[in-house]
Amino acid sequence: MGKTDLKADYGNWVSRRIIYFPTMLGLMLLAAAIPYWILTVPSIIFFAFSAYFVYARHLFSPKGKDIQSKIWDLVLANLEWNGDGKVIDVGCGNGALSIKTAKQYPTTKVVGVDYWGAKWEYRKSDCEANARAEGVEDRVEFQKASASNLPFKDEYFDAAVSNLCFHEVADAKDKREVLREVLRVVRKGGNFCFQDLFLLRKLYGSPEEFVATIKDWGVAEEEFVQTSNAEFIPSALKLPFMLGRVAIVKGKK
Repeated sequence: MGKTDLKADYGNWVSRRIIYFPTMLGLMLLAAAIPYWILTVPSIIFFAFSAYFVYARHLFSPKGKDIQSKIWDLVLANLEWNGDGKVIDVGCGNGALSIKTAKQYPTTKVVGVDYWGAKWEYRKSDCEANARAEGVEDRVEFQKASASNLPFKDEYFDAAVSNLCFHEVADAKDKREVLREVLRVVRKGGNFCFQDLFLLRKLYGSPEEFVATIKDWGVAEEEFVQTSNAEFIPSALKLPFMLGRVAIVKGKK
């Protein structure tokens, strides 16, 4: 197979399992409702959940509104960086943001880091295959590591990005410390843009408290941006369990 035959596969954040599970429960309850009609009520609720996730999956997909790709683009749009040097993508998943970063900054070296593992559908080999398909394999490197303990010396990178990773880091009780660890490997004066569930107070406190915490670390510039305010986000995805609690923290160390 030639390079031109390769095609990157970035999946969909709404997995088919999220659709199948409420659908199956709805069908089971509907069958049980033949002698017990009251069970039609929860059956309809489960079908409604399934219909919502089908619609959300369509919105995220390239054949729909391509929201998933636009959210990655939003991270890069908020990274105020000239592209000189090395950049780390923490929690790279299947390599989408790492690859987009390499394509936007054609002279930079990108290192994508993820823990992958059985819990996730993505693997390092998927990242490498996607990088080859996009023609940036010579400038993108992928490594396995925990975001809470990055295998790089202080101030090794010139910039850092991350998308919806920090809240998933299982070996860090305080998710703010994950962000602090990522900033450790960014040089003084380097730029960063991180997107996560920063509006989830039980993890990060209020936005004001969170920004104050970052300032206490000695960061030179920081800004908080609510993702759902972006014009391309449809109302259906602004619910709290979708993108309603997602925000960006960006700035300069």
